[in-house]
Amino acid sequence: MSFYDLLKRKRNQLVEEINQDIENDLKKHNTENIIKYFAYEDTYIRKTAYLAIGKIFYSQKQLQSEIFLVLKELMKSEDELVRQTVINAAGEIGKFHFDKIQYFMDAGLFDKHHRVRNAVIGSIKKMGERNPLPVLAWAKTYLKHQDKEIRREICHGIELRGRTHPQDILPLLRELEFDETKRVSDTLIHVLGQIAYKRGCLQTVVAHLNT
Repeated sequence: MSFYDLLKRKRNQLVEEINQDIENDLKKHNTENIIKYFAYEDTYIRKTAYLAIGKIFYSQKQLQSEIFLVLKELMKSEDELVRQTVINAAGEIGKFHFDKIQYFMDAGLFDKHHRVRNAVIGSIKKMGERNPLPVLAWAKTYLKHQDKEIRREICHGIELRGRTHPQDILPLLRELEFDETKRVSDTLIHVLGQIAYKRGCLQTVVAHLNT
């Protein structure tokens, strides 16, 4: 039975159980439950698990070192679902402490599985909303990368910040203006469209394009 097949009361109970199991694992230097939830087929179970890591990181500072040890160890997993959830958990931390989790984003960008790379895109989006300066500075370093997929992923990842602060994103997107790879240029056009349709953004985007 999947997460949303459960009644709301049961879902709430399950969330509490997952949070407690993960906290207990961290306190006992164990990973049995963490791996179980990180590898779970149901997306919402994995989401509950990585949100739990974020909550524990901010509420129990004494467990922060253990969290980083566990995440670094699980990043070596052969299971792409585990690695994907590691990236998402790191993204929760990176909302306020990007310097502490940059390693995971660097590694995730080059992961062999698209699920993990997509988790990096999602993490850039949520981190860029809350912690834009270091996240965008990091993203900029990859906009001229020789690998077209890296360029595309970064372009896609910075989109969300652009919907509310187009002036932060447009100078970065300019780096891709003459990219000859269709997959990258298509993503660039998509991102510009996503930014432009937000209230108050169209004029800013058009003025930028005119330069």
